[in-house]
Amino acid sequence: MKILSFDSSATAASVALIEDDKVIGEFYINTKITHSQTLLPMTESLLSCVQMKINEVDVFAVNAGPGSFTGVRIGVAAVKGMSIALNKPCISVSTLDSMAYNLKSQNCIAVCVMDARCEQVYNANFDIKNGVIKRLCDDRALKIDDLKQELESLSKEIVFVGDGADLCYNKLKDKLPYTKLAEESKRYQNAVSTALIAKELYNEGKILSAEDLMPLYLRLPQAERELKRRKESK
Repeated sequence: MKILSFDSSATAASVALIEDDKVIGEFYINTKITHSQTLLPMTESLLSCVQMKINEVDVFAVNAGPGSFTGVRIGVAAVKGMSIALNKPCISVSTLDSMAYNLKSQNCIAVCVMDARCEQVYNANFDIKNGVIKRLCDDRALKIDDLKQELESLSKEIVFVGDGADLCYNKLKDKLPYTKLAEESKRYQNAVSTALIAKELYNEGKILSAEDLMPLYLRLPQAERELKRRKESK
């Protein structure tokens, strides 16, 4: 089974192709160029390099959120379009799940954090032991101080992963024991982890149609939040 996966949930973007458990290829860039300019050209280049046509792909997968509102929409829209055109199924992957997967070989508490601005992070925590990843909470948006209080009760090594890792580590390292940053090469979400998770979800029957695939937002976009505040202040 061939899975083509996408991540455009933050600054970096990546596309990966796996066949069963084998990674066939991956394109990864970390620039400030908008994903609408890079994601599809990366896909075309990857398929060209591995000499595969897109209609040979069996399943499309995407990190559907949380993350950048624009980035998540671009990735989801790309997968929906391919799925509709080729009548192939989709798989929705949590961005935070794909971060935790990067640390699968470690025994630790993976604290996956994305900078959500305003002293908040998108977060989920995972207990990883002997290659088994156990989710400890749902994806959520919360204040860093609230995250600190929750982590204070843990005695296992805590590893921060994600684009909010530096922010949280620098703010909490003196207040929490056993904390460290994930290695730079494992710190950010990537489409390879997305594809490998998607394979597990596929085997569990957790597939979607293009119509059912939707972005996973944890809070309203800024424009909608400001509109709501103005209405409430009247």
